[in-house]
Amino acid sequence: MVLTISDTASAGDREDLSGPEAKRILQEAGFDVAPVEILADERDHIESRLRRASEEDYRLVVTSGGTGLSPRDVTPEATLAVIDRQVPGIAELMRLESFKITPRAALSRATAGIRQSTLIINLPGSVKGVRECLVAVRPILAHAIEVLKQSSLGCGE
Repeated sequence: MVLTISDTASAGDREDLSGPEAKRILQEAGFDVAPVEILADERDHIESRLRRASEEDYRLVVTSGGTGLSPRDVTPEATLAVIDRQVPGIAELMRLESFKITPRAALSRATAGIRQSTLIINLPGSVKGVRECLVAVRPILAHAIEVLKQSSLGCGE
């Protein structure tokens, strides 16, 4: 599942390009991806949708947007409020790889974590940022999801 977090896109004032890019990259990696959903930068709405996504048994939810320094950028806070455990290495890897391209990557507040058996990953709101970050973590996603799937079945590694 891909959630675009953007006030302007949710209001219809600009076309969402980052969500479809995330969906394309995930599909190319072999994932079945639901249609992209667009939410405003409203923490309670983001939290609610992330909770529902895990209850709907989505194994992977990526968000695009809301990870910067603006007061309206609340995606990391919403994610942290709903996850059971953090997976800091994912956000660290994304920042590391993006930092090789731009020092502004250090300003990202993106996080990643697990809610039940759902992996949630925050991505930047730009198409370029989505591409850089998803390409960085793509090699580990299938394994992470498989481990979570096994864990939810009580099988462990």
